[in-house]
Amino acid sequence: MATALTVGVIATVAPASAAGNIATGFVRAIRHFGSNSRNGQAFTGTPATGPLFAISGGKLKQHFCTASVIDSPHGDLVITAAHCATSMSGTIAFVPGYDGGTAPYGVWTVTKVYLDQAWKSAQNPDDDVAFLRVSQQGSEVPIEDVTGADKLATGVPASRQLVQVIGYPDSANQPTICQNWLKEPMTDQLEFDCGAYTDGTSGGPFLADVDTATGQGTVIGVIGGYEQGGDTPQVSYSAVLGTNVAALFKTAVAGD
Repeated sequence: MATALTVGVIATVAPASAAGNIATGFVRAIRHFGSNSRNGQAFTGTPATGPLFAISGGKLKQHFCTASVIDSPHGDLVITAAHCATSMSGTIAFVPGYDGGTAPYGVWTVTKVYLDQAWKSAQNPDDDVAFLRVSQQGSEVPIEDVTGADKLATGVPASRQLVQVIGYPDSANQPTICQNWLKEPMTDQLEFDCGAYTDGTSGGPFLADVDTATGQGTVIGVIGGYEQGGDTPQVSYSAVLGTNVAALFKTAVAGD
């Protein structure tokens, strides 16, 4: 869907052209892993994943975390880390497929945040997951109809799975992508080892079973959890998506 909205320095491009560019860039990035799976690579992004921006004076400011669209009955939910949502103040926007100043799928405003009570009360790293409801002013079209969506998997063994992880570093205008096998170094926490996952990549999805034509897969984690996602660019963590996350998703779907 093309959009007439231009915020700050964000420009919009034709979705068909954007989709073609994203698919090409994604395949090139995937091929890179064969020779170097220990370092993330910048690429042009995928439709369902993008950064979160603060909005001030009607303009987008610096992006600060990553989120991704997940399949839901109303098609209006994205997933990120709870510590990203906790830091939000004022108006926040999600820009899926963001690439070097362009917003191929528009700018979407966060209208509601869903956090688990265990995170609210004690910032338990095992519950460092949040769901955000997003919409566009003047439009009833849900974001999932525009970008497609990743599936959400909870309550399934996730250690030793091969995943691709996407995140938007604060210092870059393109996302980083890498592929590696997950570890479970401690109960209810997953570990992903690959360089270049700096500040801003928090909330980025751990994607299993990715379709190389669309870049979409199944979210089995998001950068967060232990050390709020990791203290070094080479090691990232995620809480295991268990029963609390499943319950939180149901709450978000219900709109409570």
